[in-house]
Amino acid sequence: MLAPTREPISRPQPPLAIRRGPIGEPPKPARRFRRLALFAAMLCLVPALFSYVKTIASPSDSSLGIRTVEWMRDNGARGLVNKVESIYYSLNAPSTGGPALRALPDQPGVSTASVGGKHHRLREYRPPRIRPVIHPALPGEGAWRATFSGSRSDPPVLITSFRPDLNYPQMVAGVAWINRTSTFVQLYPGRLEPSVNLPSRGPMEVPPELRSKLVATFNSGFKLSDSGGGFAIGGHAYAPLRDGLATILRYRGGRMDVRAWTGGPNVPNNIIYARQNLPLIVDHGRSNPNLSDGPQWGATLGNAIRVWRSAVGIDRYGNLIYAAANYQTVGSLAAIMIRAGAVRAMQLDINTYWTSFITYRHSGAADPANLLFSMDRSPERYLTPDDRDFFAVYQR
Repeated sequence: MLAPTREPISRPQPPLAIRRGPIGEPPKPARRFRRLALFAAMLCLVPALFSYVKTIASPSDSSLGIRTVEWMRDNGARGLVNKVESIYYSLNAPSTGGPALRALPDQPGVSTASVGGKHHRLREYRPPRIRPVIHPALPGEGAWRATFSGSRSDPPVLITSFRPDLNYPQMVAGVAWINRTSTFVQLYPGRLEPSVNLPSRGPMEVPPELRSKLVATFNSGFKLSDSGGGFAIGGHAYAPLRDGLATILRYRGGRMDVRAWTGGPNVPNNIIYARQNLPLIVDHGRSNPNLSDGPQWGATLGNAIRVWRSAVGIDRYGNLIYAAANYQTVGSLAAIMIRAGAVRAMQLDINTYWTSFITYRHSGAADPANLLFSMDRSPERYLTPDDRDFFAVYQR
């Protein structure tokens, strides 16, 4: 008997597989878009790369690291750089207390004898010895000494140092007093700063023909892009001056001043130069009450981060006073200037790389020395072209 024929069982068939490339490879349109996006991104980087190469290839007295940071700051990464710097300085902030110093670090000078206060016998005014903050005072603390060997009877520059803060007994501030009767002060543009169109940037260093009279040099203020201030030289304002900002200026008669500007965007005919940098930190012999208000006196780091800071001011007789110290807030810097005798003062540049005060012991810019030996830059700094504008002090 024949077996019954069975119909084949119908099984559902899987749908036809979509043809794809190798596993994990995106479809061709996605790959094409990704390549185009990468090419566009690289194309956008070309101008930035060209700008960076041009920057580091240009003449400069700054290190490669400094030029790289400054380039980043000027090309869209300002916030990132500022944040990294703020974190770095916060992590490396000094601790309070600690052992007291047994002696002050050495300073340059031609005499260790006091030339200030009640003991001097010179007819011209001399600044009184700076009263110590920490007792007992160390030998020579706050006592002025001359720096230039060519004029001991009427020294053009006097310097001293002292410990300015009870909470930080190892901190030392350096102070310089510039004699108005025996000096004149000149402002020189640098290679890059001020970033304005000048008919000529001049020598960008102390001119060799004037070095026989050179007694000191010191740093200027922030980059104009950071401070928003004005710059005038030769009687012409190349960056408009702003009312209310602290201004160091020189009149045609030779008189110097540091004051809040009130003259509008231009300078009158009797002013040779004017350099602005944020509001005054000292006015009428008192600290500006707004020193704790935001980043106004530290465009990149704020006003409370402890870093190298410098300032210039004027005493009640019209003599200039310069001060610099490491680990300072803008408030502690103002306190230093007041104790040194300033009735008005402005902050200059900050950070270890930009703070310089240099004295020259002999004629011809010979035997240069930093106000504080802990200053980072070489004392030869302003004897070759410099990136930043600066001041030179000459004996009359």
